[in-house]
Amino acid sequence: MRPRTLLPSLTALAATLLIPPLLTTSSGAETGTNIPGLRFMVPNTPGGGYDITARTAAKNAEDAGLVHNIEVFNLPGAGGTVGLSRLVSERGNGKLAMSMGLGVVGAVHTNHAPSTLADATPVARLTEEPDIVVVPKKSRYRTFAQLLADWRKDPGSLPVGGGSSAGGPDHLAPMLMARAAGIAPRSVNYVPYDGGGELLASVLGGKVAFGVSGLGEYRDQIESGELRLLAVTGKERVRGFPAPTLREAGLDVEFTNWRGVMAPPGLSESERTRLERLVRELRGSPQWRESLRRNGWDDAYLPGARYGRFLAREDQRVATVLKELGR
Repeated sequence: MRPRTLLPSLTALAATLLIPPLLTTSSGAETGTNIPGLRFMVPNTPGGGYDITARTAAKNAEDAGLVHNIEVFNLPGAGGTVGLSRLVSERGNGKLAMSMGLGVVGAVHTNHAPSTLADATPVARLTEEPDIVVVPKKSRYRTFAQLLADWRKDPGSLPVGGGSSAGGPDHLAPMLMARAAGIAPRSVNYVPYDGGGELLASVLGGKVAFGVSGLGEYRDQIESGELRLLAVTGKERVRGFPAPTLREAGLDVEFTNWRGVMAPPGLSESERTRLERLVRELRGSPQWRESLRRNGWDDAYLPGARYGRFLAREDQRVATVLKELGR
């Protein structure tokens, strides 16, 4: 009788060993977000806003179980248009995405790039954040008012550094500041860098009088005291920091930057949908919500087609501003 009682148990055990377990949502399969071999391109140097956004998004997506083993890589050059050209050349590649933002919109114009954002596939806008005005801890400027007074006297003697080329957010913000302060934008000594990482070294080294960039890129340096935050360009102050807004400092300027995700052209509907779904699920994850809080980013999510229409409006806005600046 003993062999007969063991037979059902052995059969059940064999079935358990031979039949794979059901996939769970942590595999990314149930939600339809897992894209094996996904690569995330950053079109500027390590340490910049696009880089931080891409690496944060990749880690959060993996921690949330939406996708596995995303490769993040940098392809800097020409304000992000080298990366954009690469993206456009990868037609039909549903396993490639690119982190980008307002800086690439401007760089397309100023570099007369052969590829434009209209040639790529819009996936989603993710974040929005104010720019900040920073100086190194050894700077003589303790307040934005002190800096502004000297800037008005002799704009050319105070070089301002930004992590984007002409037309990008770190260029547009000081130009708008100058115009509001009664300074001719063409007299501003703007020094462009290929991303916030390169800019940081120049600000800390005193190669520019002040820098304009995103809070998320320099929060650690501000909190450690290596950088002094003088002002923010957004509507409200940044929680936890005493620096005033530009309006509080007497300039009628409100400016924010944004970042999003693009993909190559020529994707199938299923490839495009999967990328959009991945970003949508990422946006709803607790990991991403914590990253928004930590980096001072605002949720500015816009999916696919709506994001594409937004890009078209931004392109026109940047073109108008550049024309006014004589660029």
